[in-house]
Amino acid sequence: MENWSLASLCVLLAITTRWAVSFNSYSGAGKPPMFGDYEAQRHWQEVTYNLPVHQWYFNTTDNDLNYWGLDYPPLTAFHSLLCAHVAKLINPAWVELRSSRGFESAAHKLFMRATVLLVDVLIYIPAVLLYSFYLTDGSPKKKAATALCILLYPGLILIDFGHFQYNSVSLGLSLWGVVGLGLGWDLLGSLAFTLALNYKQMELYHALPFFCYLLGKCIKQGLMGRGLVLLVKIALTVLVTFALCWLPFLSDPQQILQVLHRLFPVDRGLFEDKVANTWCSLNVLIKIKSLLSRDTQLLLSFALTLLFILPSSIKLLIRPTLWQFKLALVNSSLAFFLFSFQVHEKSILLPALPVCLLMSELPLMATWFLMTSTFSMLPLLLKDGLFLPYVVTSLAFLYFSVYLLSAPDKGSEDELSLGPVHKLTKCCLSKHNLSLLVKCTFGASLLAMAGLSFTSVALDPPARLPDLFPVLVSVFSFVQFLASLLYFNLVQLTEPANKKSQKKNN
Repeated sequence: MENWSLASLCVLLAITTRWAVSFNSYSGAGKPPMFGDYEAQRHWQEVTYNLPVHQWYFNTTDNDLNYWGLDYPPLTAFHSLLCAHVAKLINPAWVELRSSRGFESAAHKLFMRATVLLVDVLIYIPAVLLYSFYLTDGSPKKKAATALCILLYPGLILIDFGHFQYNSVSLGLSLWGVVGLGLGWDLLGSLAFTLALNYKQMELYHALPFFCYLLGKCIKQGLMGRGLVLLVKIALTVLVTFALCWLPFLSDPQQILQVLHRLFPVDRGLFEDKVANTWCSLNVLIKIKSLLSRDTQLLLSFALTLLFILPSSIKLLIRPTLWQFKLALVNSSLAFFLFSFQVHEKSILLPALPVCLLMSELPLMATWFLMTSTFSMLPLLLKDGLFLPYVVTSLAFLYFSVYLLSAPDKGSEDELSLGPVHKLTKCCLSKHNLSLLVKCTFGASLLAMAGLSFTSVALDPPARLPDLFPVLVSVFSFVQFLASLLYFNLVQLTEPANKKSQKKNN
């Protein structure tokens, strides 16, 4: 009974926060001719409702791909079609072909916001509750605190309910995949993650850990016995799910090729906006786009991404535990964000999800990363007029992380899983000093992010450097993300093979 009461309270606070943020502005509000992501989502409803399936991803007189052409997998298109049918019942003008472009009204904003909240309540929130109450250790109050902190992560709330997107669908399905595997329901986990991958192609950030965990588990059970049977079942689940999602496009190879072309638009280049990854940050000193050809950029980004993903993936393959799986999800997605081709600032939500899953075990480092990930999207949030909700949600998340999970107090060597580091640094740093250094750096980072946030709003940049503040935000965030990648890899790779982990294990 206590679990139900605490879970209900978490859900109530989460929904209230989301709906409060939704009253604010959104991407591209009142900014013709392209408007923004809000219009992109509305336009996809218009296209999927009025055009036959075989025209959804092709440039035609009725479907101008230069105007927010559909560039997500089929499951996103089907979701848009479902929303369009409801919109048509309420007001046909919302999805009228061509004439509805740029449509904005209070009623339509309410409808669009409600569609985001609905999928959040149906998909994302239940997955968070299941994970927190069944796959984390501690008392019911600690589990509820973990759930609340995950649900109040400001980055996802600000992007989905402020900027406007449906990230909670793909992230929620991915989390259902984690829950399924964590509870030993491997087929359900495989199904859920396959659906996530068919909703947003960026879920590839999480794909290798899922593959390595399941393959490692099959190998552990024996590929000549139960392991082989499990592997066949998983393969069939994935293939059938893919086939059902892509069924309308399978009759024509040209359709498949066009969808893939839309999903992976390499013509856009290495990066576009100011994003806190390696290439954008390095570009401040070295103009990579000018020095290297596009093919070389593509090859370099692929090589570095693979280089930083392989160690954690191999460790997971050898030791397929839930703890290793969660760390591998962080390391894989963060490596993709930092080194892969054509990364958007919102893609930081993909590493943020598995970091949220570490709130119970590593509250200080998880809180630090999640605060930084929200801060890294500041230029985008300012463009959308979301500074006030950014400040309020960030402070609320920090308060609950400190008050409920005692994040700053969890800074000892053992609580940070930094035993191997201390062995290397014990000649100059005692355990107490190492813990103090981490806490002081955390505090200094928060102060720097707060200072840059308010400076970006209060001061005008120099005329010669109009992008000064966005560049400072992205570079500062990049440094912390790179340090996080090294830290989480260190935690995963140095875990002793014979360690009796308190983390749940299949």
